[in-house]
Amino acid sequence: MLIHIHPQNPQPRQVKTVVECLEKGGIIIYPTDTIYGIGCDIFNYKAVERICRIKQIDPQKAQLSFVCSDLSDLSKYARQLSTPTYRLLKQYLPGPYTFILPASKEVPKILKSKKDTIGLRVPDHPITQAIVHELGRPLLSASLPDGAIEAYTDPEIIYDEFKNLVDIVVDGGVGGIIPSTIIDLSHDTPELIRKGLGEWEMND
Repeated sequence: MLIHIHPQNPQPRQVKTVVECLEKGGIIIYPTDTIYGIGCDIFNYKAVERICRIKQIDPQKAQLSFVCSDLSDLSKYARQLSTPTYRLLKQYLPGPYTFILPASKEVPKILKSKKDTIGLRVPDHPITQAIVHELGRPLLSASLPDGAIEAYTDPEIIYDEFKNLVDIVVDGGVGGIIPSTIIDLSHDTPELIRKGLGEWEMND
């Protein structure tokens, strides 16, 4: 199913349809403030496994991340956020960043890396925010399986490519081609893992 949702003013009825699908263990492709992502309810084990099969990855080796609604929501899934770390997160979120943090007990085991860390995002995108708020818990965030990333900016092309693999493709308009910037905050010093869309100065 292809569902059109307004990128600035998401229609509540359409958002509800997407969330009902997620609650039943469905998989969606959705827009973020960077690129289109594939996602599911993080607490639905079978849905997470489905995504891993589509992407042909081992969830614990892939360092999958997930999308939280805000900083308060994010802090449930990260263990013992220090004051400097919290300040840094507050400075950059919401935005096009994935922060790797020590995982709390709230994180499903299937999503924890072997280092006991988790990647957390709070995208600055009305559709993503609306879905996560309505769902009431985080959404898995993974990039689409390998392909021509330029083609994956167009929801119609994404739908044609993945309609037999996912339950809903959310059309929120043309997507970006640059992924999020990944910062590892699981050690004393922040480490830039991948330079993506967000600006990042290591001396911040």
